Amino acid sequence: MQLFPWKQPRSTPWVLLLQSQSRLHLSFPCRLVMCVGRCSRIVGPCLLVLGMVSVVASILLLFPGGSWQYVVDGHISRRAKIVPGIWGGGVMVLLAATHITAVGWRCACCSDCGTRRNAFLSVVLSKLALLGSAACFFFSGLGLTDGPLCLYNTTELSSGLIWDYPFVDTPSNRGLENFYLFCPSTWGTCLEPVGIVAWHVTFFSMLLLISAAEMVLTFLQIINGCAGCLCGFCERKEAGLSRAPGVR
Repeated sequence: MQLFPWKQPRSTPWVLLLQSQSRLHLSFPCRLVMCVGRCSRIVGPCLLVLGMVSVVASILLLFPGGSWQYVVDGHISRRAKIVPGIWGGGVMVLLAATHITAVGWRCACCSDCGTRRNAFLSVVLSKLALLGSAACFFFSGLGLTDGPLCLYNTTELSSGLIWDYPFVDTPSNRGLENFYLFCPSTWGTCLEPVGIVAWHVTFFSMLLLISAAEMVLTFLQIINGCAGCLCGFCERKEAGLSRAPGVR
């Protein structure tokens, strides 16, 4: 690279230093672009799997023991009726995951994918997915706190059978030592549906863990998408920036 053609400089130390610094600064965006694309191809499929599992878990909460009877009779927990795993941890996350996966793999082939436009869209969808997964986390926590709706006996007489929430925060249930999650011996309080407490705890715990993982992944994708807005997704398309006249 001849900076001053009239002087015809040769391989002087300061010219070599300038070339090495130019190569370093031009190669940095390319490495960042490759990281952005690879991250999208990892986060997208992971969110797809988590979103589908969230939908299945939320649907199963509506059918304790696999029975339709309690849905027809309306004996379903109020938190399960909200189905946070379908609209929150499911649909909103799946929309973002589909776009992230499609853009990540499409741009890996160096197609004309409108990298910065799609990167911005992935940020917007990831923010919506973050809100949806946070809502799912919130309602799942409330579902575990309230416990299931079930038929139980409030007195020693059979006439005391009612459908209600026996594990809500009452004076006799206050304190962690009396909380039903830490006292499996009290789960027999619910007479119907059979095994409803274990069913309720299992699937709401799944939703809680899934939504927490979704929040982490969507937050990472927001950062990744912001980097994509600056540098793009397409590795090979952007790799041409690493070459400049006079820099080998």
